[in-house]
Amino acid sequence: MTDTVEAAQPPKRSYAPLAANENREDYSLRFAAHSFRRWSPLVVAGTALGGIAYLADFAIGASIVLTYGFSSGVLAILAAAVVIFLTGIPIASACAKYGVDMDLLTRGAGFGYFGSTLTSLVYASFTVIFFSLEGSIMAQAFDLAIGLPLPVGYLLATLIVLPFALYGMGAVAKMQTWTQPVWIAGLILPFVIVAVREPERLGDFAAFAGLDGTGGTFSAISFGFGMGVALSLIGQIGEQADYLRFMPRKTNANRRVWWTAVIAAGPGWVILGAAKQIGGALLAFLALGAVGSTAALEPIAPYLEAVRPALGPVAMTFAAIFVVVSQIKINTTNAYSGSLSFANFFSRVLHKHPGRVWYVLVNCGIALALMEFGAFGLLNKILGFYSNVAIAWIGAVCADLVIAKPLGLSPRYVEFKRAYLHKINPVGFGAMMVASTLSIAAYFGAFGEYLAAFSPLLALVVAVVLVPVLALATKGKYYLARENTVRLTEADALATHMCAVCGDPYEVPDVADCVKQQGPICSLCCTLDAECHDLCQEVGPVSLPMPTVRATET
Repeated sequence: MTDTVEAAQPPKRSYAPLAANENREDYSLRFAAHSFRRWSPLVVAGTALGGIAYLADFAIGASIVLTYGFSSGVLAILAAAVVIFLTGIPIASACAKYGVDMDLLTRGAGFGYFGSTLTSLVYASFTVIFFSLEGSIMAQAFDLAIGLPLPVGYLLATLIVLPFALYGMGAVAKMQTWTQPVWIAGLILPFVIVAVREPERLGDFAAFAGLDGTGGTFSAISFGFGMGVALSLIGQIGEQADYLRFMPRKTNANRRVWWTAVIAAGPGWVILGAAKQIGGALLAFLALGAVGSTAALEPIAPYLEAVRPALGPVAMTFAAIFVVVSQIKINTTNAYSGSLSFANFFSRVLHKHPGRVWYVLVNCGIALALMEFGAFGLLNKILGFYSNVAIAWIGAVCADLVIAKPLGLSPRYVEFKRAYLHKINPVGFGAMMVASTLSIAAYFGAFGEYLAAFSPLLALVVAVVLVPVLALATKGKYYLARENTVRLTEADALATHMCAVCGDPYEVPDVADCVKQQGPICSLCCTLDAECHDLCQEVGPVSLPMPTVRATET
Protein backbone atom coordinates (compact mmCIF):
# COMPACT_ATOMS: atom_id res chain seq x y z
CA MET A 1 0.00 0.00 0.00
CA THR A 2 1.05 3.58 -0.57
CA ASP A 3 0.17 6.55 1.57
CA THR A 4 -1.12 9.41 -0.57
CA VAL A 5 -1.00 11.94 2.27
CA GLU A 6 1.64 12.16 4.98
CA ALA A 7 0.83 13.26 8.51
CA ALA A 8 2.18 16.79 8.95
CA GLN A 9 1.53 17.18 12.66
CA PRO A 10 1.43 15.01 15.78
CA PRO A 11 -1.91 13.20 16.17
CA LYS A 12 -4.72 15.28 17.64
CA ARG A 13 -6.42 12.21 19.08
CA SER A 14 -5.04 9.08 20.68
CA TYR A 15 -7.46 6.23 21.13
CA ALA A 16 -7.66 4.24 24.34
CA PRO A 17 -5.40 1.16 24.19
CA LEU A 18 -8.33 -1.23 23.74
CA ALA A 19 -9.89 0.86 20.98
CA ALA A 20 -6.56 1.21 19.18
CA ASN A 21 -5.91 -2.54 19.09
CA GLU A 22 -7.50 -3.74 15.85
CA ASN A 23 -6.80 -7.37 16.73
CA ARG A 24 -9.51 -6.95 19.37
CA GLU A 25 -11.40 -4.06 17.87
CA ASP A 26 -11.93 -5.78 14.48
CA TYR A 27 -12.70 -2.46 12.77
CA SER A 28 -15.87 -2.44 14.85
CA LEU A 29 -17.10 1.02 13.87
CA ARG A 30 -15.68 1.35 10.40
CA PHE A 31 -15.09 -0.22 7.02
CA ALA A 32 -13.27 -3.56 7.33
CA ALA A 33 -9.95 -2.84 5.65
CA HIS A 34 -8.92 -5.10 2.78
CA SER A 35 -5.55 -5.53 4.47
CA PHE A 36 -7.33 -7.04 7.51
CA ARG A 37 -9.35 -9.54 5.50
CA ARG A 38 -6.75 -12.27 5.58
CA TRP A 39 -9.15 -15.21 5.70
CA SER A 40 -10.33 -17.27 2.73
CA PRO A 41 -14.04 -17.23 1.74
CA LEU A 42 -14.53 -20.71 3.17
CA VAL A 43 -12.93 -19.83 6.53
CA VAL A 44 -15.14 -16.75 6.84
CA ALA A 45 -18.20 -18.81 5.91
CA GLY A 46 -17.27 -21.54 8.39
CA THR A 47 -16.85 -18.99 11.17
CA ALA A 48 -20.21 -17.37 10.36
CA LEU A 49 -21.98 -20.72 10.22
CA GLY A 50 -20.39 -21.76 13.51
CA GLY A 51 -22.50 -19.07 15.12
CA ILE A 52 -25.76 -20.85 14.25
CA ALA A 53 -25.02 -23.72 16.62
CA TYR A 54 -27.59 -22.37 19.02
CA LEU A 55 -30.21 -24.62 20.60
CA ALA A 56 -32.84 -21.90 20.86
CA ASP A 57 -33.94 -23.31 17.49
CA PHE A 58 -34.84 -26.52 19.30
CA ALA A 59 -36.82 -24.59 21.91
CA ILE A 60 -38.50 -22.32 19.33
CA GLY A 61 -39.53 -25.23 17.11
CA ALA A 62 -40.79 -27.19 20.10
CA SER A 63 -42.77 -24.21 21.36
CA ILE A 64 -44.40 -23.62 17.95
CA VAL A 65 -45.35 -27.25 17.24
CA LEU A 66 -46.41 -28.12 20.78
CA THR A 67 -48.62 -25.02 20.83
CA TYR A 68 -50.12 -25.13 17.32
CA GLY A 69 -49.73 -28.75 16.21
CA PHE A 70 -47.65 -30.34 13.45
CA SER A 71 -49.59 -29.15 10.39
CA SER A 72 -49.74 -25.46 11.21
CA GLY A 73 -46.45 -25.36 13.14
CA VAL A 74 -44.17 -27.01 10.59
CA LEU A 75 -45.64 -25.00 7.71
CA ALA A 76 -45.13 -21.83 9.75
CA ILE A 77 -41.46 -22.70 10.30
CA LEU A 78 -40.91 -23.41 6.60
CA ALA A 79 -42.72 -20.27 5.44
CA ALA A 80 -40.69 -18.11 7.82
CA ALA A 81 -37.50 -19.75 6.50
CA VAL A 82 -38.40 -18.75 2.92
CA VAL A 83 -38.93 -15.11 3.95
CA ILE A 84 -35.69 -15.03 5.95
CA PHE A 85 -33.71 -16.60 3.10
CA LEU A 86 -34.97 -14.19 0.44
CA THR A 87 -34.45 -11.07 2.56
CA GLY A 88 -31.00 -12.26 3.59
CA ILE A 89 -29.53 -12.52 0.08
CA PRO A 90 -29.16 -8.78 -0.70
CA ILE A 91 -28.00 -7.95 2.84
CA ALA A 92 -25.34 -10.65 2.92
CA SER A 93 -23.97 -9.79 -0.51
CA ALA A 94 -23.87 -6.03 0.23
CA CYS A 95 -22.04 -6.48 3.56
CA ALA A 96 -19.52 -8.86 1.97
CA LYS A 97 -18.95 -6.59 -1.03
CA TYR A 98 -18.61 -3.30 0.85
CA GLY A 99 -16.92 -4.60 4.02
CA VAL A 100 -19.53 -3.10 6.35
CA ASP A 101 -21.56 -4.49 9.22
CA MET A 102 -25.33 -4.31 9.54
CA ASP A 103 -25.30 -0.90 11.22
CA LEU A 104 -23.15 0.75 8.55
CA LEU A 105 -25.24 -0.86 5.83
CA THR A 106 -28.44 0.45 7.41
CA ARG A 107 -27.04 4.00 7.51
CA GLY A 108 -26.52 4.01 3.76
CA ALA A 109 -29.63 2.02 2.88
CA GLY A 110 -32.22 4.64 3.67
CA PHE A 111 -31.93 5.42 7.39
CA GLY A 112 -29.36 8.21 7.67
CA TYR A 113 -26.61 8.74 10.19
CA PHE A 114 -28.73 9.04 13.35
CA GLY A 115 -31.74 7.22 11.95
CA SER A 116 -29.82 3.97 12.16
CA THR A 117 -29.16 4.41 15.88
CA LEU A 118 -32.68 3.06 16.45
CA THR A 119 -31.90 -0.05 14.44
CA SER A 120 -28.63 -0.43 16.36
CA LEU A 121 -30.71 -0.80 19.50
CA VAL A 122 -33.13 -3.17 17.74
CA TYR A 123 -30.20 -5.32 16.67
CA ALA A 124 -28.51 -5.07 20.06
CA SER A 125 -31.75 -6.22 21.69
CA PHE A 126 -31.77 -9.22 19.34
CA THR A 127 -28.31 -10.27 20.53
CA VAL A 128 -29.24 -9.68 24.17
CA ILE A 129 -32.52 -11.63 23.95
CA PHE A 130 -30.90 -14.59 22.27
CA PHE A 131 -27.85 -14.50 24.54
CA SER A 132 -30.22 -14.78 27.50
CA LEU A 133 -32.18 -17.64 25.89
CA GLU A 134 -29.03 -19.55 24.95
CA GLY A 135 -27.45 -18.89 28.34
CA SER A 136 -30.61 -20.21 30.00
CA ILE A 137 -30.31 -23.42 27.98
CA MET A 138 -26.68 -23.84 29.07
CA ALA A 139 -27.65 -23.26 32.70
CA GLN A 140 -30.39 -25.90 32.35
CA ALA A 141 -27.71 -28.34 31.19
CA PHE A 142 -25.52 -27.50 34.20
CA ASP A 143 -28.51 -28.01 36.50
CA LEU A 144 -29.49 -31.37 35.01
CA ALA A 145 -25.93 -32.70 34.71
CA ILE A 146 -24.31 -31.59 37.98
CA GLY A 147 -27.12 -30.03 39.98
CA LEU A 148 -25.77 -26.48 39.68
CA PRO A 149 -28.47 -23.98 40.75
CA LEU A 150 -29.88 -22.03 37.81
CA PRO A 151 -28.83 -18.55 39.05
CA VAL A 152 -25.23 -19.75 39.37
CA GLY A 153 -25.51 -21.49 36.02
CA TYR A 154 -26.62 -18.24 34.38
CA LEU A 155 -23.50 -16.51 35.67
CA LEU A 156 -21.21 -19.33 34.54
CA ALA A 157 -22.87 -19.41 31.11
CA THR A 158 -22.10 -15.71 30.77
CA LEU A 159 -18.51 -15.80 31.95
CA ILE A 160 -17.52 -18.79 29.82
CA VAL A 161 -17.89 -16.95 26.50
CA LEU A 162 -16.03 -13.77 27.44
CA PRO A 163 -12.49 -14.89 26.48
CA PHE A 164 -13.58 -15.59 22.90
CA ALA A 165 -15.81 -12.54 22.41
CA LEU A 166 -13.21 -10.17 23.84
CA TYR A 167 -10.47 -11.23 21.43
CA GLY A 168 -12.45 -10.81 18.23
CA MET A 169 -12.44 -12.51 14.83
CA GLY A 170 -9.09 -14.27 15.20
CA ALA A 171 -10.07 -16.10 18.39
CA VAL A 172 -13.65 -16.69 17.24
CA ALA A 173 -12.53 -18.25 13.93
CA LYS A 174 -10.24 -20.70 15.73
CA MET A 175 -12.86 -21.63 18.32
CA GLN A 176 -15.57 -22.21 15.71
CA THR A 177 -13.24 -24.38 13.61
CA TRP A 178 -12.03 -26.53 16.51
CA THR A 179 -15.51 -27.13 17.94
CA GLN A 180 -17.31 -27.78 14.67
CA PRO A 181 -16.71 -31.59 14.48
CA VAL A 182 -17.97 -32.12 18.04
CA TRP A 183 -21.03 -30.02 17.38
CA ILE A 184 -21.92 -31.72 14.08
CA ALA A 185 -21.59 -35.19 15.62
CA GLY A 186 -23.72 -34.16 18.59
CA LEU A 187 -26.36 -32.59 16.38
CA ILE A 188 -26.82 -35.61 14.13
CA LEU A 189 -26.64 -38.38 16.75
CA PRO A 190 -30.13 -38.16 18.37
CA PHE A 191 -31.90 -38.17 15.03
CA VAL A 192 -29.93 -41.20 13.83
CA ILE A 193 -30.86 -43.02 17.04
CA VAL A 194 -34.55 -42.14 16.66
CA ALA A 195 -34.59 -43.16 12.98
CA VAL A 196 -33.04 -46.53 13.82
CA ARG A 197 -34.95 -47.35 17.01
CA GLU A 198 -38.34 -45.68 16.59
CA PRO A 199 -39.04 -44.92 12.90
CA GLU A 200 -42.77 -45.47 13.46
CA ARG A 201 -42.88 -42.47 15.81
CA LEU A 202 -42.29 -40.14 12.86
CA GLY A 203 -45.82 -40.89 11.70
CA ASP A 204 -47.16 -40.15 15.17
CA PHE A 205 -45.31 -36.82 15.10
CA ALA A 206 -46.89 -35.90 11.75
CA ALA A 207 -50.32 -36.47 13.29
CA PHE A 208 -49.60 -34.48 16.47
CA ALA A 209 -52.39 -32.02 17.25
CA GLY A 210 -50.61 -29.91 19.86
CA LEU A 211 -50.76 -30.08 23.62
CA ASP A 212 -54.39 -28.98 23.73
CA GLY A 213 -55.45 -31.34 20.94
CA THR A 214 -56.94 -28.62 18.73
CA GLY A 215 -54.19 -28.47 16.12
CA GLY A 216 -55.02 -31.63 14.22
CA THR A 217 -55.73 -29.75 11.00
CA PHE A 218 -54.25 -26.68 9.41
CA SER A 219 -55.32 -23.35 10.94
CA ALA A 220 -54.47 -20.05 9.27
CA ILE A 221 -54.48 -18.27 12.64
CA SER A 222 -52.14 -20.80 14.22
CA PHE A 223 -49.95 -20.72 11.11
CA GLY A 224 -49.67 -16.94 11.34
CA PHE A 225 -48.80 -16.83 15.02
CA GLY A 226 -46.28 -19.64 14.62
CA MET A 227 -44.69 -17.88 11.66
CA GLY A 228 -44.42 -14.71 13.72
CA VAL A 229 -42.40 -16.53 16.38
CA ALA A 230 -40.09 -18.09 13.77
CA LEU A 231 -39.66 -14.75 11.99
CA SER A 232 -38.11 -13.29 15.14
CA LEU A 233 -34.93 -14.96 13.90
CA ILE A 234 -34.79 -12.63 10.89
CA GLY A 235 -32.29 -10.45 12.76
CA GLN A 236 -29.79 -13.34 12.64
CA ILE A 237 -28.68 -12.08 9.22
CA GLY A 238 -27.00 -9.21 11.07
CA GLU A 239 -24.80 -11.62 13.01
CA GLN A 240 -23.93 -13.42 9.79
CA ALA A 241 -23.06 -10.07 8.17
CA ASP A 242 -20.75 -9.17 11.05
CA TYR A 243 -18.50 -11.99 9.84
CA LEU A 244 -19.21 -11.67 6.11
CA ARG A 245 -17.70 -8.18 6.10
CA PHE A 246 -14.34 -9.93 6.39
CA MET A 247 -14.79 -11.69 3.05
CA PRO A 248 -11.84 -11.10 0.71
CA ARG A 249 -12.41 -9.09 -2.44
CA LYS A 250 -14.38 -10.88 -5.11
CA THR A 251 -12.24 -11.60 -8.19
CA ASN A 252 -12.68 -13.60 -11.37
CA ALA A 253 -10.58 -16.34 -9.81
CA ASN A 254 -12.61 -16.69 -6.60
CA ARG A 255 -16.02 -15.57 -7.90
CA ARG A 256 -17.69 -18.97 -7.61
CA VAL A 257 -16.40 -19.83 -4.14
CA TRP A 258 -17.05 -16.24 -3.02
CA TRP A 259 -20.72 -16.42 -3.94
CA THR A 260 -21.06 -19.93 -2.53
CA ALA A 261 -19.62 -18.78 0.78
CA VAL A 262 -21.75 -15.62 0.94
CA ILE A 263 -25.03 -17.44 0.20
CA ALA A 264 -24.24 -20.38 2.48
CA ALA A 265 -23.10 -18.27 5.42
CA GLY A 266 -25.56 -15.43 4.81
CA PRO A 267 -29.17 -16.47 4.11
CA GLY A 268 -28.15 -20.14 4.01
CA TRP A 269 -28.07 -20.32 7.79
CA VAL A 270 -31.86 -20.54 7.86
CA ILE A 271 -31.92 -23.86 5.99
CA LEU A 272 -30.15 -25.56 8.87
CA GLY A 273 -32.06 -23.33 11.30
CA ALA A 274 -35.47 -24.50 10.03
CA ALA A 275 -34.30 -28.12 10.10
CA LYS A 276 -33.18 -27.66 13.71
CA GLN A 277 -36.54 -26.15 14.67
CA ILE A 278 -38.44 -29.10 13.23
CA GLY A 279 -35.91 -31.52 14.75
CA GLY A 280 -36.26 -29.85 18.12
CA ALA A 281 -40.03 -30.18 17.89
CA LEU A 282 -39.64 -33.89 17.10
CA LEU A 283 -37.39 -34.52 20.09
CA ALA A 284 -39.76 -32.57 22.36
CA PHE A 285 -42.73 -34.60 21.10
CA LEU A 286 -40.92 -37.88 21.71
CA ALA A 287 -39.91 -36.83 25.22
CA LEU A 288 -43.32 -35.55 26.35
CA GLY A 289 -44.28 -38.71 28.20
CA ALA A 290 -40.96 -38.94 30.01
CA VAL A 291 -40.23 -35.33 30.96
CA GLY A 292 -43.55 -33.46 30.75
CA SER A 293 -44.57 -30.43 28.69
CA THR A 294 -42.49 -27.87 30.59
CA ALA A 295 -39.17 -29.72 30.42
CA ALA A 296 -39.87 -30.68 26.79
CA LEU A 297 -39.27 -27.04 25.87
CA GLU A 298 -35.81 -27.14 27.46
CA PRO A 299 -33.53 -28.69 24.78
CA ILE A 300 -31.31 -30.62 27.20
CA ALA A 301 -34.11 -32.87 28.50
CA PRO A 302 -35.48 -34.09 25.10
CA TYR A 303 -31.94 -34.44 23.78
CA LEU A 304 -30.96 -36.60 26.74
CA GLU A 305 -34.03 -38.82 26.32
CA ALA A 306 -33.16 -39.33 22.64
CA VAL A 307 -29.52 -40.37 23.17
CA ARG A 308 -29.95 -42.32 26.42
CA PRO A 309 -30.96 -45.65 24.77
CA ALA A 310 -27.72 -45.75 22.74
CA LEU A 311 -25.25 -44.12 25.12
CA GLY A 312 -26.50 -45.47 28.44
CA PRO A 313 -24.47 -44.21 31.43
CA VAL A 314 -22.48 -41.68 29.39
CA ALA A 315 -25.60 -40.12 27.87
CA MET A 316 -25.79 -37.34 30.45
CA THR A 317 -22.14 -36.39 30.01
CA PHE A 318 -22.40 -36.42 26.22
CA ALA A 319 -25.61 -34.36 26.22
CA ALA A 320 -24.16 -31.79 28.61
CA ILE A 321 -20.97 -31.43 26.52
CA PHE A 322 -23.01 -30.98 23.34
CA VAL A 323 -25.20 -28.31 24.90
CA VAL A 324 -22.27 -26.41 26.42
CA VAL A 325 -20.28 -26.47 23.15
CA SER A 326 -23.33 -25.33 21.19
CA GLN A 327 -24.04 -22.47 23.54
CA ILE A 328 -20.43 -21.30 23.63
CA LYS A 329 -20.42 -21.17 19.83
CA ILE A 330 -23.59 -19.09 19.55
CA ASN A 331 -23.20 -16.89 22.60
CA THR A 332 -19.72 -15.89 21.52
CA THR A 333 -21.38 -14.61 18.35
CA ASN A 334 -24.19 -12.93 20.30
CA ALA A 335 -21.71 -11.16 22.57
CA TYR A 336 -19.46 -10.18 19.65
CA SER A 337 -22.27 -8.82 17.46
CA GLY A 338 -23.95 -7.13 20.40
CA SER A 339 -20.73 -5.30 21.20
CA LEU A 340 -20.65 -3.92 17.64
CA SER A 341 -24.21 -2.64 17.90
CA PHE A 342 -23.79 -1.02 21.30
CA ALA A 343 -20.49 0.54 20.22
CA ASN A 344 -22.10 1.98 17.10
CA PHE A 345 -24.98 3.41 19.12
CA PHE A 346 -22.97 5.01 21.93
CA SER A 347 -20.21 6.35 19.68
CA ARG A 348 -22.77 8.44 17.77
CA VAL A 349 -24.74 9.53 20.80
CA LEU A 350 -21.83 10.26 23.17
CA HIS A 351 -19.02 10.94 20.67
CA LYS A 352 -16.81 8.60 22.69
CA HIS A 353 -15.43 5.15 22.03
CA PRO A 354 -13.55 3.37 24.85
CA GLY A 355 -13.26 0.19 22.78
CA ARG A 356 -15.52 -2.62 21.56
CA VAL A 357 -14.53 -4.94 24.40
CA TRP A 358 -16.26 -2.76 26.99
CA TYR A 359 -19.54 -3.23 25.13
CA VAL A 360 -19.07 -6.99 25.26
CA LEU A 361 -19.44 -6.56 29.01
CA VAL A 362 -22.50 -4.32 28.57
CA ASN A 363 -24.16 -6.87 26.29
CA CYS A 364 -23.42 -9.79 28.58
CA GLY A 365 -24.47 -7.89 31.69
CA ILE A 366 -27.92 -7.05 30.31
CA ALA A 367 -28.39 -10.61 29.07
CA LEU A 368 -27.44 -12.00 32.49
CA ALA A 369 -30.08 -9.79 34.11
CA LEU A 370 -32.72 -11.12 31.68
CA MET A 371 -31.73 -14.68 32.52
CA GLU A 372 -32.04 -14.05 36.22
CA PHE A 373 -35.51 -12.57 35.64
CA GLY A 374 -36.68 -15.70 33.79
CA ALA A 375 -36.74 -14.59 30.15
CA PHE A 376 -36.81 -18.21 28.93
CA GLY A 377 -40.30 -18.71 30.35
CA LEU A 378 -41.66 -15.89 28.16
CA LEU A 379 -40.14 -17.25 24.93
CA ASN A 380 -43.16 -17.07 22.60
CA LYS A 381 -44.35 -13.66 23.80
CA ILE A 382 -40.93 -12.03 23.61
CA LEU A 383 -40.13 -13.37 20.14
CA GLY A 384 -43.62 -12.79 18.72
CA PHE A 385 -43.53 -9.12 19.70
CA TYR A 386 -39.91 -8.58 18.68
CA SER A 387 -40.43 -9.92 15.17
CA ASN A 388 -42.79 -7.04 14.34
CA VAL A 389 -40.00 -4.49 14.76
CA ALA A 390 -37.14 -6.56 13.37
CA ILE A 391 -38.89 -7.48 10.15
CA ALA A 392 -39.89 -3.86 9.47
CA TRP A 393 -36.20 -2.91 9.70
CA ILE A 394 -34.96 -5.77 7.53
CA GLY A 395 -37.74 -5.18 5.01
CA ALA A 396 -36.82 -1.50 4.65
CA VAL A 397 -33.12 -2.25 4.13
CA CYS A 398 -33.90 -4.97 1.58
CA ALA A 399 -36.27 -2.72 -0.33
CA ASP A 400 -33.54 -0.10 -0.69
CA LEU A 401 -30.99 -2.66 -1.92
CA VAL A 402 -33.34 -4.53 -4.25
CA ILE A 403 -35.69 -1.77 -5.50
CA ALA A 404 -34.43 1.75 -4.79
CA LYS A 405 -30.77 1.32 -5.75
CA PRO A 406 -31.31 -0.58 -9.04
CA LEU A 407 -33.95 1.98 -10.08
CA GLY A 408 -31.64 4.89 -9.28
CA LEU A 409 -33.90 6.17 -6.49
CA SER A 410 -30.94 6.03 -4.10
CA PRO A 411 -27.15 6.05 -4.62
CA ARG A 412 -25.97 2.80 -6.18
CA TYR A 413 -23.25 2.37 -3.58
CA VAL A 414 -23.43 2.13 0.23
CA GLU A 415 -22.37 5.39 1.89
CA PHE A 416 -21.94 5.07 5.66
CA LYS A 417 -19.74 8.03 6.66
CA ARG A 418 -21.16 10.85 8.75
CA ALA A 419 -19.63 13.52 6.49
CA TYR A 420 -21.95 12.62 3.62
CA LEU A 421 -25.18 11.60 5.35
CA HIS A 422 -28.24 13.45 6.59
CA LYS A 423 -29.05 12.82 10.23
CA ILE A 424 -32.31 11.08 9.33
CA ASN A 425 -33.44 9.76 5.98
CA PRO A 426 -37.25 9.59 5.97
CA VAL A 427 -37.22 6.82 3.36
CA GLY A 428 -35.95 3.84 5.33
CA PHE A 429 -36.47 5.30 8.79
CA GLY A 430 -40.00 6.44 7.98
CA ALA A 431 -40.90 3.14 6.34
CA MET A 432 -39.69 1.19 9.37
CA MET A 433 -41.54 3.39 11.86
CA VAL A 434 -44.83 3.23 9.98
CA ALA A 435 -44.54 -0.49 9.32
CA SER A 436 -43.59 -1.43 12.88
CA THR A 437 -46.27 0.83 14.40
CA LEU A 438 -49.01 -0.71 12.23
CA SER A 439 -47.81 -4.26 12.85
CA ILE A 440 -47.55 -3.79 16.63
CA ALA A 441 -51.07 -2.37 16.68
CA ALA A 442 -52.19 -5.37 14.63
CA TYR A 443 -50.33 -7.74 16.98
CA PHE A 444 -52.37 -6.42 19.90
CA GLY A 445 -55.63 -6.96 18.01
CA ALA A 446 -56.41 -3.50 16.64
CA PHE A 447 -57.28 -4.85 13.18
CA GLY A 448 -58.80 -8.20 14.00
CA GLU A 449 -57.65 -11.74 14.62
CA TYR A 450 -56.15 -12.48 11.21
CA LEU A 451 -53.94 -9.41 11.06
CA ALA A 452 -52.93 -10.07 14.66
CA ALA A 453 -51.67 -13.48 13.56
CA PHE A 454 -49.94 -12.13 10.45
CA SER A 455 -48.67 -8.86 11.91
CA PRO A 456 -44.99 -9.55 11.02
CA LEU A 457 -45.92 -10.09 7.37
CA LEU A 458 -47.91 -6.84 7.50
CA ALA A 459 -44.74 -5.10 8.70
CA LEU A 460 -42.72 -6.60 5.85
CA VAL A 461 -45.19 -5.65 3.12
CA VAL A 462 -45.68 -2.10 4.39
CA ALA A 463 -41.93 -1.50 4.72
CA VAL A 464 -41.14 -2.87 1.25
CA VAL A 465 -43.89 -0.81 -0.39
CA LEU A 466 -43.14 2.41 1.46
CA VAL A 467 -39.42 2.56 0.67
CA PRO A 468 -39.74 3.19 -3.10
CA VAL A 469 -42.82 5.35 -2.53
CA LEU A 470 -40.99 7.60 -0.07
CA ALA A 471 -37.85 7.61 -2.22
CA LEU A 472 -39.92 8.89 -5.15
CA ALA A 473 -41.76 11.40 -2.99
CA THR A 474 -38.52 12.85 -1.59
CA LYS A 475 -36.66 12.45 -4.92
CA GLY A 476 -33.93 10.66 -3.00
CA LYS A 477 -32.51 13.93 -1.69
CA TYR A 478 -32.12 12.64 1.87
CA TYR A 479 -29.69 9.87 1.00
CA LEU A 480 -26.64 12.14 0.62
CA ALA A 481 -26.08 15.47 2.34
CA ARG A 482 -23.30 16.32 -0.11
CA GLU A 483 -21.32 14.67 -2.86
CA ASN A 484 -18.66 12.18 -1.85
CA THR A 485 -15.48 13.38 -3.53
CA VAL A 486 -13.40 10.51 -2.19
CA ARG A 487 -14.83 7.66 -4.19
CA LEU A 488 -12.88 4.76 -5.52
CA THR A 489 -12.49 2.25 -8.29
CA GLU A 490 -11.22 -1.28 -7.83
CA ALA A 491 -7.69 -0.10 -8.64
CA ASP A 492 -7.75 2.43 -5.76
CA ALA A 493 -9.26 0.12 -3.13
CA LEU A 494 -5.96 -0.48 -1.31
CA ALA A 495 -4.69 3.12 -1.37
CA THR A 496 -4.43 4.70 2.08
CA HIS A 497 -4.54 8.22 3.55
CA MET A 498 -3.26 9.45 6.87
CA CYS A 499 -6.11 10.68 9.04
CA ALA A 500 -5.51 14.34 9.95
CA VAL A 501 -6.79 13.66 13.49
CA CYS A 502 -5.42 10.33 14.71
CA GLY A 503 -2.50 10.13 12.26
CA ASP A 504 -3.19 6.51 11.30
CA PRO A 505 -3.45 5.26 7.70
CA TYR A 506 -6.85 4.15 6.41
CA GLU A 507 -8.02 2.80 3.10
CA VAL A 508 -9.98 5.09 0.78
CA PRO A 509 -13.48 3.72 1.58
CA ASP A 510 -12.96 4.69 5.24
CA VAL A 511 -11.86 8.29 4.57
CA ALA A 512 -13.78 11.56 4.12
CA ASP A 513 -12.66 15.07 3.18
CA CYS A 514 -12.90 17.23 6.29
CA VAL A 515 -13.43 20.99 6.15
CA LYS A 516 -12.54 21.50 9.80
CA GLN A 517 -9.24 19.59 9.54
CA GLN A 518 -8.55 20.74 5.97
CA GLY A 519 -7.54 17.22 5.11
CA PRO A 520 -8.59 13.58 5.17
CA ILE A 521 -10.32 12.18 8.23
CA CYS A 522 -11.12 8.56 9.04
CA SER A 523 -14.76 7.61 9.56
CA LEU A 524 -14.35 6.99 13.31
CA CYS A 525 -12.63 10.30 14.04
CA CYS A 526 -15.40 11.95 12.05
CA THR A 527 -18.00 10.14 14.17
CA LEU A 528 -16.37 11.15 17.45
CA ASP A 529 -16.00 14.86 16.61
CA ALA A 530 -18.42 16.66 18.93
CA GLU A 531 -17.54 20.20 17.82
CA CYS A 532 -17.73 20.39 14.03
CA HIS A 533 -21.58 20.26 13.90
CA ASP A 534 -21.40 18.83 10.36
CA LEU A 535 -19.71 21.96 9.02
CA CYS A 536 -18.68 20.14 5.84
CA GLN A 537 -22.31 19.77 4.81
CA GLU A 538 -22.73 23.55 4.88
CA VAL A 539 -19.39 24.58 3.38
CA GLY A 540 -18.98 21.74 0.89
CA PRO A 541 -15.97 19.60 -0.02
CA VAL A 542 -12.36 20.66 0.38
CA SER A 543 -9.59 20.15 -2.12
CA LEU A 544 -7.55 17.13 -1.08
CA PRO A 545 -4.82 15.16 -2.83
CA MET A 546 -7.12 12.18 -3.14
CA PRO A 547 -8.32 10.08 -6.09
CA THR A 548 -11.19 11.74 -7.92
CA VAL A 549 -12.78 8.68 -9.44
CA ARG A 550 -16.11 7.03 -9.94
CA ALA A 551 -17.78 5.15 -7.10
CA THR A 552 -18.06 1.40 -7.32
CA GLU A 553 -21.68 0.56 -8.11
CA THR A 554 -23.79 -2.31 -6.94
